[in-house]
Amino acid sequence: MTDKPAYLTRDGRAKLEAELQELTTDGRRQVAERINAAKELGDISESGEYEDAKNSQAHLEGRIREIKSLLSRAEMIDEENGGGSEVRVGSKVTVRIEGEDDEETWSIVGSAEASPSDGRISNESPIGAALLGKRARQKVVAQTPSGVLKLTVLKIQ
Repeated sequence: MTDKPAYLTRDGRAKLEAELQELTTDGRRQVAERINAAKELGDISESGEYEDAKNSQAHLEGRIREIKSLLSRAEMIDEENGGGSEVRVGSKVTVRIEGEDDEETWSIVGSAEASPSDGRISNESPIGAALLGKRARQKVVAQTPSGVLKLTVLKIQ
């Protein structure tokens, strides 16, 4: 895996820890029960249920490894001190997109917690990366998959 830091808020870390606990206890137990039930049906070489249960087990174990890796590389974001003179991970940034009247406010978070529909954009996304280090009233150009996006930073919290 990678050695780069995984930026997490306190809430994001707690959610990952809770998910890990759920997967390693109930998740593993449920998959094991499915595998055993499929084995009891007879010939597992022809069993679609057995194959599906084994695929679920592989997916579950992969997610467990992913969460453990994220937690081992976690660097906590101090959201209380997200303001300041320039945008950084943990900042809440209000911007105006060129050609639009409305303002957008986004929190800059690590990729593990990104949820654009909830106003949480990754520091690794084209827009998040372009905003890092910028100051209020500064213009920003971000190359996104849908084209160039021009923004003006209005406020940093």
